[in-house]
Amino acid sequence: MKFFIIGNADHPELEPLLHRVERRADELGVSLVFEPPLATEAGRDSTAPEEIDADVALVLALGGDGTLLRAARLAAPRGIPVLGCNLGRLGFLTMVSEDELEAAMSMVASGDYALEKRIALRIRVVPNGSNGPVERSFYAINDAVIHKSGFARLIGLRVLADDDEVGHYSADGIILATATGSTAYSLSAGGPIVSPTMKGIVATPISPHTLAVRPVVFSGDTRISVELLSGDHDLQLTVDGQPGCRLSVGDRVEVARSRHPVGLVRLPEHSFFTVLRRKLRWGDVREHPTPPSGGDEDEPAC
Repeated sequence: MKFFIIGNADHPELEPLLHRVERRADELGVSLVFEPPLATEAGRDSTAPEEIDADVALVLALGGDGTLLRAARLAAPRGIPVLGCNLGRLGFLTMVSEDELEAAMSMVASGDYALEKRIALRIRVVPNGSNGPVERSFYAINDAVIHKSGFARLIGLRVLADDDEVGHYSADGIILATATGSTAYSLSAGGPIVSPTMKGIVATPISPHTLAVRPVVFSGDTRISVELLSGDHDLQLTVDGQPGCRLSVGDRVEVARSRHPVGLVRLPEHSFFTVLRRKLRWGDVREHPTPPSGGDEDEPAC
């Protein structure tokens, strides 16, 4: 069995963690391959992430959610599952902590884990809304965001689902998110939490100008088109929090489910809602007891 290691080379605690990974891998009979920035010691095999072998059984991402997203973008087209170990603050997508890493490696090596297949997005930018060639294409695990990179001014958007007009939006932008991305920027903008294995796409407007515009959850088989009607300058497409490309009025952004899903390793006792409660304190009111009513104890409740 072979693991490929991707990590945040700038993290001060990474090298000691790599030593622990190497010791446990040796105990398990697992071979390791490192991305080049991590192959700082003699004897470490390394290769560029873009050249991962087909016989790699797991990509182990050591860092925060950004590192896991980078690992998943490389692993998903090759059908390789990803396990994330959190070295950051929140690490919502990363499955295990540093203290749990060795045990997690043992469970993966013995097959004691579940594999969650989550949809990803294929994003295509069509210049000037024409039927000509696509200018740029992207792959997103969390979301694609159309927004202003400069002043906070409204953008005019026309949203279609499979050529059926959904409506005209006047907003600061729009977020098109997977179920995985529903707990990221979309959640901050008022979007719903979607169970991660649902094959849906969430369209969440950013600060819409009217109360009539609300988030919509589409089937994962829907092709969503966003036409840019107005917005002056500084229109931007952001993909998974990273710069995508500049946009102009008249461009059309098409978003659909990618044919390459993301395989995330899910370990026992690490369910989606357990992670929500632990990391986002979702649905947990135990630290906030109900205040007393302030009335007389003998007074009947209304």
